Amino acid sequence: MPALAVEIRDLVMRYGERAAVDHLDLDVVTGSVTAILGPNGAGKTTTVETCEGFRPVQEGSVRVLGRDPRDPELRPRIGVMLQSGGAWSGSRAEEMLRHIAALHAHPLDVDALIERLGLGSCGRTPYRRLSGGQQQRLSLAMAIVGRPELLFLDEPTAGLDPQARRAAWDLIGELRDHGVTAVLTTHFMDEAEQLSDTIHIIDSGRVIASGTPAELTRESAHDTMRVTARPGLDVPSLMAALSDGTKVEERTPGSYVITGEVSPTLLSTVTAWCAEQGVLVESILVERETLEDRFLDLTGRSLR
Repeated sequence: MPALAVEIRDLVMRYGERAAVDHLDLDVVTGSVTAILGPNGAGKTTTVETCEGFRPVQEGSVRVLGRDPRDPELRPRIGVMLQSGGAWSGSRAEEMLRHIAALHAHPLDVDALIERLGLGSCGRTPYRRLSGGQQQRLSLAMAIVGRPELLFLDEPTAGLDPQARRAAWDLIGELRDHGVTAVLTTHFMDEAEQLSDTIHIIDSGRVIASGTPAELTRESAHDTMRVTARPGLDVPSLMAALSDGTKVEERTPGSYVITGEVSPTLLSTVTAWCAEQGVLVESILVERETLEDRFLDLTGRSLR
């Protein structure tokens, strides 16, 4: 069994009579990037804050690097990036980062980190006057400067421009390559797909789906192939050439939708059939359900 950096068993966290986290089980494998996704109010923030030691466990158990989350000996070993705050409003950006670095025995090179995250131009600016993106980059720098074994990242790229967002992705990937474990919450599905080894989708305080990004999207039956050719093709003949369970519809003249298990075999069979019929294919488009589609299928599409 792989070593676990975070192990949650039967966790229950209540606000009054309402269970924000309802008998939740969740694992984070050491050396991986794990994303926790869920709609607002699903319980993901409460879960992560409990792992960070900000909330005492009410029922169940939580182990972080093999210890109780509130064990003081964990503090030098974990890094926390809050969605907002985490710095004194009047402190200058560089001053705050150097202060955090000084609290650790073997911090990263502060100057290199400032350059890497583009903080040089705002180093003397008070935190409260930084833009939202600058505050996010400073918060990320503060979370990693102490060389943590385990990182908790809450919406790490919210408010960042595309260049800064990509730089943050690259940095998180490099940290994983060096053995750092990361747990992130995000509302950006592309971010979860790009960064995560494992994704847990939480709703109503429980994990409702887990897996790699590929596994979660592969579970859907909504893969389609769209073929554009001349109108009026012999659809029953084409369906007979394909594997059982594959359907073909001409939804508008000349536009054919093929649903089933989209594979290289299906693609070659369709093109071979068209060639035998003397049909010139104008375009073929393969569409797979995205992680966002899967997320909405599982959690619902209505606003809460």
